[in-house]
Amino acid sequence: MNDRKRHVLLTAKQLFVKKGYSATSIQDILEESEISKGTFYNYFSSKSECIMAILQEAHDDASIRRRELLIGKDISDKKVFAEQISVRMQVNREHKLLPLFETIFHSGDHDLRAFVKKHHLAELFWLSNRLVDVYGDEVAPYSLDCAVMTVGILQQMLHVCAASSKEEIDIPKLIHFTIRRLDAIVLSMINTKDMMLDKYTFSDTPDNVQSQAQTKQQLLEMLADFYKRIENEAHPRDIQYLQFLIDELQEEQPKLFLIETIIRPLREDFSRTAHESEARELTSKLWNYVNLLEKQEGKK
Repeated sequence: MNDRKRHVLLTAKQLFVKKGYSATSIQDILEESEISKGTFYNYFSSKSECIMAILQEAHDDASIRRRELLIGKDISDKKVFAEQISVRMQVNREHKLLPLFETIFHSGDHDLRAFVKKHHLAELFWLSNRLVDVYGDEVAPYSLDCAVMTVGILQQMLHVCAASSKEEIDIPKLIHFTIRRLDAIVLSMINTKDMMLDKYTFSDTPDNVQSQAQTKQQLLEMLADFYKRIENEAHPRDIQYLQFLIDELQEEQPKLFLIETIIRPLREDFSRTAHESEARELTSKLWNYVNLLEKQEGKK
């Protein structure tokens, strides 16, 4: 994503938060961001596609940060799980998503509501999979029920606390409280074999909801293109990172643990630079690819 397109997204997000999605026109975005109508439509086919790009960027940001928290950690560690849950709330605040969700809900835009639903299901399926990591395979049949209850507890507690207190809510305390409640809920559901939902309850399965991983060749092309464009301006360390990723991905069996150690510092090095957005997008696609390979290895 180039700087100009990112400027348009930031401007549009500010307008959506301030005026609401329905009340913000494309002309408002054009005037505020000082671009032509042709430039806007070169980036987005519609206003709804513009706000979808804003939401997708935040979703990718949360996915990256959650995945990075697992590097070198035990996937069953509840502290790591709590930190990952917290990431979603942090990203919602940082990207000012809650006002956007509210305005989308009242917009009546079918495509937008379907887009938000898709990401809501992705969050539930992520929670469902992580609950199995944390509590073991025996919770798998009940994990989607537990994921829904987790979201329900967090959301309702946040609403009640926000309405009854002027103090800022202690998010980590709330998350750990919720996980302690899950300890009892999970055990009870396993013992009683009581199940309400499974992944087939929804028309979208986890595999359909989650972002599609890039092929190895597509990733190599993206890395090579990025390398070519920044090689004369980036820090030598980042050039080495990119070259390492290119070399490793060309191997018949890439060493995933080595790739994992490179992705995060590469993203962080480009933070607050002109290439931040592009580096984050590339990082997101790399993590999707790593996750796909790990899933395939797990089935062997």
